Amino acid sequence: MKRHPYRIVLTDDHMILRQGIKRMIEGVADLTVVGEASDGLELLSLLKILDTDLVILDISMPRLRGIEAIREVKKIFPDVKILVLTMYKDKELLHQAISSGADGYILKENSDKELYSAIEKIRQGEIYICPGLAGLADDLAQTRRNTFKPLLEPLTKRESEVLRLIAEGKSNKEIANLLFISIRTAQNHRFNIMNKLGIKTTVDLIRYAIHQGYAS
Repeated sequence: MKRHPYRIVLTDDHMILRQGIKRMIEGVADLTVVGEASDGLELLSLLKILDTDLVILDISMPRLRGIEAIREVKKIFPDVKILVLTMYKDKELLHQAISSGADGYILKENSDKELYSAIEKIRQGEIYICPGLAGLADDLAQTRRNTFKPLLEPLTKRESEVLRLIAEGKSNKEIANLLFISIRTAQNHRFNIMNKLGIKTTVDLIRYAIHQGYAS
């Protein structure tokens, strides 16, 4: 059965790279590039007017950064898939990208070998992580599939405020300054939140917060 063309928007601030990826994609019969953006804000504008199945974007972009763009796209257009195409092999960036909602993560240096495989896996509803970082693949994919257990004890209003700021990547010092509390109090709130949720690491706490919609 013939599949409908898979509609892709390319987002990267380097036009030459976009052109190269576009040539690769348009060499496949059922893939088509419907738009191009140079940053996250331009991407959001395009998604409002274009029927899009997949966004391919870089982590490093001007104005709206890649991680922030992923969160915004998933919040406004939850059905749009996202493939990160980047030069960064940093595992923390990989964590952030997948936890924020990305459906795939590949390196630019391997794009000629992996791009089609990544697009096809994502199209089938799977998560694709480049083999070079595959040690984290199972853990990250499971994180995306997990449904978190309901709280036995609800968060207080202040704890919810702290959790929102944690989800936005704020440090204890930044949280203390924003809420006009001491750093020790901010640390205590973080500890109490993690206890109530049964969460042991900050990475898992951020995943929970994003999953529950605390990230703005």
